[in-house]
Amino acid sequence: MPTPFHLAYHVTDLDAARTFYGGTLGCAEGRSTDTWVDFDFFGHQISLHKGTPFETTNTGKVGEHMVPMPHLGLVLGYDDWRALADRLEAARVDWVIPPSARFEGQPGEQWTMFFRDPSGNPIEVKGFKDMGEVFKA
Repeated sequence: MPTPFHLAYHVTDLDAARTFYGGTLGCAEGRSTDTWVDFDFFGHQISLHKGTPFETTNTGKVGEHMVPMPHLGLVLGYDDWRALADRLEAARVDWVIPPSARFEGQPGEQWTMFFRDPSGNPIEVKGFKDMGEVFKA
């Protein structure tokens, strides 16, 4: 695995963030204080700090959809992606883009889903059956 990234951003409610990131997404909680909490975000470190989330606009074109920019993204192997999609569907998340395939039969074939955390922070998760296709055009 490449070197893990660290990303810190604001959430409005740490308890809601714990329920979503820890419970719904299944991320292990790390260190915390009364103003922030760390999570193992699929092998990467995110630090969620209490505050006003960053502003987003629907200016990113993904297929026929306009998606929130900026957004946090994650790439998983397909089996892990499908398991997460199933968990999110069971939790009845509100989709920006529901789980769907893109570029079928083409280089870079992938599955994607877009959703927001309880504070409105947008997250995209991509899935690849062949991780060697991640950077294919």
